[in-house]
This record gives sequence, C-alpha cells and structure tokens, in this order.
Amino acid sequence: MGILFAFAPFIGFAVVDRMLGSTEGLFAGFVISAALLVRDWLSPNRSPKVLEIGTDVLFGTLGLYALLSHPDWSLMGVRLAVDSGLLLIVLISIAIRQPFTLQYAREQVPQEIWASPEFTRTNYVITAVWALAFVALVGADLVLLYLPELPPRFGIIVTVLALVGAIKFTSWYPDHRRAIAKTATQ
Repeated sequence: MGILFAFAPFIGFAVVDRMLGSTEGLFAGFVISAALLVRDWLSPNRSPKVLEIGTDVLFGTLGLYALLSHPDWSLMGVRLAVDSGLLLIVLISIAIRQPFTLQYAREQVPQEIWASPEFTRTNYVITAVWALAFVALVGADLVLLYLPELPPRFGIIVTVLALVGAIKFTSWYPDHRRAIAKTATQ
C-alpha cells in the first residue's frame, strides 16, 4: 500500500491542475510530496525513498519553472513533463542500483530477506514493469499532444490500463516467485 500512497502527489497534481491550473497543480504535487518526505523523516519505521525525493524535486522544479517562466503549456504538455519526469525517476532508481520498489518492499518483509538475490531481482522486475507503465503514459501524452483531435479518453484508457496492470503485477509477482521457489525446493 505504501507504494500506491507514494503516487498521491500525482493525483493531487491532476486534481488541482483540472480545478485551478497547471502551476497550482505542480505546487500541490510539491506540497504533497514534501509532506510524505516529512512523514518519512519523522517516523521511526520509515525512511525517505528515491521515488518520494525524486517526486519532490520534479514538482518543485517544474512548479518553479512555471512560476518564473509562465510557459504556455497545454494540459498534455504539462502531463508529458510530469509523466516523463516520473519515468526518469524510475529509470534513475534502476541506474543507481536502488529500484524504487525495493525501499517499499523492505518495509513489508523481514530484514533477513533483504540480502536475498531473489528479493533484489524481484524488485528489479517490478520496477521495470512500472517503467513500462510510465512509458505507456508518456506515449499516450505524446500521441495526444501531436494528435489533439483524438478524444481525451484515449489517454485516460491508456493510463488506467498501464497503472492497473502495474499494480496487479506488483501484487502478483512476489507471490508467483515464492510459489516457484517453493516448488523448486520440494
């Protein structure tokens, strides 16, 4: 559940963007992600995570840029910037050998499992699936940006399918790997 809560800044951004505008939405995402970071710093059982730090930097940077430069962003242009930033955060987490799901998974499993190569591999696979989901979001944003005659529901459908697929895979895959390991030891 922690991993899903980490996407609250993106939900806040989307809601405020629709109601008040892009700059306000970006700052809403920044405030929500900052609140998540403060929660993690103050909680004895939590620590700041790559996704939350990256999200705070992403929304803070884009919000500041929007405030100072007053770009003439379309809704799709802002979504493309946010979704591309999210994809970049996930790819960086893989590049620095800290797949973003690893930090959430460690909060849910005993510490003796953390060093397991299977645990690490499982988190690389899950993080890669999330990266593919975000590639789909960026792709949908690009399609809608360059083909504005398409109905907006195209982007909504792609987003929902990509995110639901990643969520379901995140839930299913660890159990699947445990079942395979259990079968192999019998």
